[in-house]
Amino acid sequence: MKLFNDGLSSLLVKQMDACTLRQRVIANNIANINTPGFKKSEVNFQQQLMAALNNSEVGLRVTNQRHIGAANNLQQLEPEVVQVEDTSMSAAKNNVDIDEEMVNLAANTLVYRLATRINSDRVNLMSYVIKGGR
Repeated sequence: MKLFNDGLSSLLVKQMDACTLRQRVIANNIANINTPGFKKSEVNFQQQLMAALNNSEVGLRVTNQRHIGAANNLQQLEPEVVQVEDTSMSAAKNNVDIDEEMVNLAANTLVYRLATRINSDRVNLMSYVIKGGR
């Protein structure tokens, strides 16, 4: 029996992976703030997630991946790094804005903490049930 192989658990793991990648991308952007011609990058995950949730069909409960309805578009979600080419913040053609990056960093930290908290609460609830409420 796979206790942590449900849709929410895999979605939380993917969200935490996306936050980790976003942290690296933001750190790279900040490190290159004075590099002439550097173009910042962003992580595209939230847009993919929203599109997948809006387009999801009614899911069927399955016990095997070969059953009808086992294909879940949330399983194929992968965060992708995209480079932002259309803006320029300085005469050196660099488009990194430190204020924007710091806001993105704070927001990313909150999303990561939320995902880990939800995952932790689920494990604690399962532990409580297994122990019989003790």
